[in-house]
Formats: sequence, C-alpha cells, structure tokens
Amino acid sequence: MSETIIEAVKSKYGSVAGIGLSTDQQGVKAVAEAFGYSPEELAAIPAEANMGLSCGNPTATAHLRPGETVVDLGSGGGLDVFLAARKVGPTGKAIGIDMTPEMLDLARRNAEKSGLTNVAFHQATIDRLPIPDASVDCVISNCVINLAPDKPAVFREIARVLKPGGRLAVSDIALKRALPPELGNDLMAYVGCIAGAIPIEDYRRGLIEAGFAHVEVIDSGSDLNAYAKVENQAACCPPPSTAARSSPLAVVDEGCCSSPVSVGPAAVVDEALHTRLADLLRRYDVNDYAASVKVLAVKP
Repeated sequence: MSETIIEAVKSKYGSVAGIGLSTDQQGVKAVAEAFGYSPEELAAIPAEANMGLSCGNPTATAHLRPGETVVDLGSGGGLDVFLAARKVGPTGKAIGIDMTPEMLDLARRNAEKSGLTNVAFHQATIDRLPIPDASVDCVISNCVINLAPDKPAVFREIARVLKPGGRLAVSDIALKRALPPELGNDLMAYVGCIAGAIPIEDYRRGLIEAGFAHVEVIDSGSDLNAYAKVENQAACCPPPSTAARSSPLAVVDEGCCSSPVSVGPAAVVDEALHTRLADLLRRYDVNDYAASVKVLAVKP
C-alpha cells in the first residue's frame, strides 16, 4: 500500500508542477498570505516557487541565523528554500529534498531566476535523506510529512541529520479527531493531505520516541477553508465547488478554463484524483477533523 501511496503522490504533484500556478495569480497569492507569508516575502522570491500548497510558514518559526544549514523536506517549487536561503545568508546553505522530478526541475529553474548561490535540491523520499549524520542546524517542512506513509522513519531521519541542539520547525496538517472511514480509507483523500494526517498527540509522541525534546504541536487556528474563500485559485478559473476547495491541493484547475494549460498525460491523472477528492469532501468540512499545526522540537 505504501508504494501505491508514494506513486500516487508523485503523480499528483508532478502534474501540479506543470500547471503554471504562481504568486502572479491573485488566488494563489491570497492562499499563501492566509497561511502566514507576507507580501514582502512572496515578492522576494520567484513567483513560480509559490503554488498555493502551503498550510503554514515554517521559516517564520525556525529562527534561522546567518551561516546555518537548513533542509526543507518536500521542497516543491522551492518557496521555503529560497526564503530560508535569504535568512541564512551566503555563509549558510538551504537544501531542498523532493521525490518528484517535475518539482525538482521547477525548483532548479526558480533557483536560476532567484540568483541565490546557497541553495541545492536533491531527489529523495523524506524517510531516506541523502544528508550526512549530524550536519544540519534546522529541518523545515510545509504540509508534506502528512503525505509520508512511514512517519516514524521520517522522524528518525530528521533526528539523524540534525546536529545536537538542532531544531525542527514544521507546518503540517494533523487530526483533531478520527476521520470518517470513507475519508480515512481513501487513497485520493490521502494524496489530498487529509487521510495521511495523524492525530496531534500521535505527532507529539512520535517525535519524542525519535529522541526529540521540547516538542510542541500547536493548532495554529488557521481556517483550512481559506482555500475556499479565495476566488480564481486555479490557473485561470475558480475551483469547482466550495467543499472541494477545502483541500490544500484544490488550487489545481479541473479544465474549466476557456484556454486550458496543456500539461500532458499527467493532467488526466490529476483530474481523476481531484474529482474523486471533491466528491468525498463535498460531504465533510475538513476543519471538523483536521488542523493546520506548527510543530517545534529540538534534538538534545
């Protein structure tokens, strides 16, 4: 089942990378601002690095300092990598990890546009990081750990690569109560950042068992329906329904545009996933079950 999940996530995000979402679209910009990014931050990085997929702003809680090395798990188009790179400066380094080739290609193109020389991107799953032991000052991630099938392995890997005293600063989705079986057992809901989420207490416990101290998993209070309150989130037309827009992945167009963007065969996969997820979410308000959380921890 885990391989099926991984392939579904890779396919979904591969299609997102090619659909042309960016801060230049008002809806995508508004989603990022709703989850904690300032207009100044968004203006300081390539527009295509932001695709409206965030559920928080981990660079705002990471307290990054000049000269540090920071790793972003599931770096996508590079949004948080570029913001982190500016904070750690030319003597520091920001490294993005992503398993999706299309996202890595996009991130590397964005890196060229940014002019930043202290960034790097590597292809890997976040439970097997190509990073040496005890070599990182801070690990960040944004709405990605919920997608990993083996979260304890992810937590152990984070602990492995962090230096003693290194810290974790993550934005993610976690559960306030159990999902209905129809949502919890559905692959499409997993890919949509819902069914893969774990309870807040399990998140905290998992980090403690991996060896972390000073663990905090804090409900940010952000409305996950922020996506649904923004018009024109897709590349050129509004999403299909309010309920469907509850998903962090709902910024993807379903093909209602008068001049649709051609993204190849992946678009067919994406539409099928999104349509199924929309059907599920039409029956539920995700805020009843899940929360955007800020996760903080320190490696002793």
